[in-house]
Amino acid sequence: MVANVEAGVSGAVRRAWRSRGGSRDAVPGEPEASDAALLSLVARGDSAALTRLYEAHAARLFGYVLRLAGDRMTAEEILQDTMLAVWRSAGTFAGGSRVSTWLFGVARRQAYNRLRGAAPPVPAEPVDRPDPALGTDELAIAASGGTPVAEAIGRLPDHHREVIALVFVAGLPLADVAEIVGVPVGTVKSRLHHARAALARMLTSQGVTE
Repeated sequence: MVANVEAGVSGAVRRAWRSRGGSRDAVPGEPEASDAALLSLVARGDSAALTRLYEAHAARLFGYVLRLAGDRMTAEEILQDTMLAVWRSAGTFAGGSRVSTWLFGVARRQAYNRLRGAAPPVPAEPVDRPDPALGTDELAIAASGGTPVAEAIGRLPDHHREVIALVFVAGLPLADVAEIVGVPVGTVKSRLHHARAALARMLTSQGVTE
């Protein structure tokens, strides 16, 4: 019975994705109170509420997991894993964070489960250096892929690529990113600094200019 229900949820997610053409364009999310109401319905077994929650957040979630996975097919599989995990665990949401933050946390766990079979490592932060860094506009433009900056982002260490994805692709506040990744806000800022500096160095070495 559970397997049949979850198969139906998977089908609903795929249909919703196809109906939007697999778009990665940003879609305005519903108000947080509405998200919480939808998640409450999901916890009671309402698959239509799950589809609505998916439609509100899929674009940003997909952009995030695509940057982690590096290819569209794997990212779509992770997104489906994420929505199935939401279906199974919606009742565990305690309201201590925004629903969107909770969703990205679920997506992060599913991504690392599929990509590595283990939780992501928490690496030590490097010592600050006065390196040049790309601005926020360049990084935001690179979010859609297909640019030298996007290719350079793909070569960053996991913990740097992740904060780039959460801040500039998903557009999340630093406090939310810190909660999702499980580090202080200051560490998120440090990772962003080092990621942007590393990107600038890679692009300079390739002769890429703005």
